[in-house]
Amino acid sequence: MMRYLFPLVIFAGLTTLFIFGLQNDPRYVPSPLINKAAPEFTLPTLHKPDQNISINELKGKISLINVWASWCAACRIEHPLLNNYTKKYQLNLYGLNYKDKRSHALQWLENLGNPYIESAYDEIGTVGIDYGVYGVPETFILDKKGIIRYKHIGPIDDEQFSRIIMPLITKLKQDQYP
Repeated sequence: MMRYLFPLVIFAGLTTLFIFGLQNDPRYVPSPLINKAAPEFTLPTLHKPDQNISINELKGKISLINVWASWCAACRIEHPLLNNYTKKYQLNLYGLNYKDKRSHALQWLENLGNPYIESAYDEIGTVGIDYGVYGVPETFILDKKGIIRYKHIGPIDDEQFSRIIMPLITKLKQDQYP
């Protein structure tokens, strides 16, 4: 009797864990960088390879870093929304072009519009690794001191923007973030 009970208990336990796991948001992956200073970087800009951009240029204002690539299908879905958000809300949106060919990225922005104040060109992905990028697109929200306050994995949609991202930006602008 006991030998039949043990597999049944194991099966019930695994089923419970599986059901619990299905209730979690698959896009939520905790980042060890939340509430820590954004990693330092200096990279060439996408449009002007002889000029650099660094994390210091993002400090002093609420900034978003959107990690994107021309080969990324999900980035293509998110991109029109980023164009609209930056126009409507005057966001300080910076791009991190990740593991891409410069010519492809420039053509992509020319065809789809450029919502970014500037895009850093991370050709081999070193800065992306420092930021813990799992895949593209990903978006980071930095406060005025350059502290990462939020990380969004995957394409942003209207619901996430209005429910999570914009309220956080508003709190950060009013210095109400804990």
